[in-house]
Amino acid sequence: MSEIMTLPVLYSLRNCPYAMRARMAIYASGQQVHLRDLVLSDKPAEMLQASPKGTVPVLVTTDEKVIDESLAVMLWAFKQSDPQHYLDASTPAALDDMLKLINLFDNEFKGHLEKYRSSKRYHEPSLTEDRQQCERYLVELESRLTRHQYLMSDKPSLADLALVPFIRQFGRVERQWYLQAPYPKLRQWLNSYLQSRMFSKVMTQYPMWLDTKQDIVFSRTT
Repeated sequence: MSEIMTLPVLYSLRNCPYAMRARMAIYASGQQVHLRDLVLSDKPAEMLQASPKGTVPVLVTTDEKVIDESLAVMLWAFKQSDPQHYLDASTPAALDDMLKLINLFDNEFKGHLEKYRSSKRYHEPSLTEDRQQCERYLVELESRLTRHQYLMSDKPSLADLALVPFIRQFGRVERQWYLQAPYPKLRQWLNSYLQSRMFSKVMTQYPMWLDTKQDIVFSRTT
């Protein structure tokens, strides 16, 4: 890259759950980035040069390191600064447990969620069955939240931020069913995030970067 960078650059898509959780981690860690919002039908050449696979999020650090996986962006943010101990560095085993839970949802739940969303969109007869496949994973989260306020303990962690966007997607598929489903603790947990200042900031709609070429400074304080 030829430009001189004073802040890391984050290529993002407002409603993409992967980009969403990356922004949540950047906010929670107190980092600052230049946010470049885009649409997938019009990807900036600068982003494709940095990461040819063309998916978001893509973070380009000030020393031109490219991080193009959302979980890696989250870990980068908290390794720069973690004032609220989202990584719980005092107990190394806790990070392993968090990553196992995140990987379970990334590698298994997400596939079932996409089938469920597709069944609803196309009125497939498998809708209930596809929802029940997702529910197998929600039962685990409800159990955790019965024992403590957040997924890992009584304080928020990397795992909470990583899963919020996907549980949000699940809750929007069959909204009326979700509101009366036997997961009251999960609904309470999700609502606490959706109604937070962090989520409001993370979901702010900015001008598309390709339209203005003006970088937006994104952080907790801007």
